[in-house]
Amino acid sequence: MLWTQFIAMKIRIKGDSIRFRLTQTEVKALSEKGKVYDSTNFGNQEFNYGITLKKDIDNLNVSFKNNSITLEMPYINGKSWYANDIITFDNILKTSKKNDLYLLLEKDFTCLDNTIEEQSDNYPNPKLA
Repeated sequence: MLWTQFIAMKIRIKGDSIRFRLTQTEVKALSEKGKVYDSTNFGNQEFNYGITLKKDIDNLNVSFKNNSITLEMPYINGKSWYANDIITFDNILKTSKKNDLYLLLEKDFTCLDNTIEEQSDNYPNPKLA
């Protein structure tokens, strides 16, 4: 798989959970192109992460190979995600070590606090209405 810096989605890994947050542009790109990727360069190594739409799955799935995390999203959900009001998709996977791995994919809302983070492409926060 060719990894290229596409856009700057957010990923959070904490214990046995992985959360991806996408801006409006990223959700649109995923819906239209079927994939979005990003990477973090550590000098002599690169950590890659991304989301792909897959036709033969019913729930979120994930793989980790060669310093790369790929979240797989059901094609039917991903193709229409940009045009609908669904905010999140999640799934719990049983790993080979019998633990639960929680996967969460969500639209990124603007923050309620004062942050220096650029947020012009984030979804409007419903709590600000």
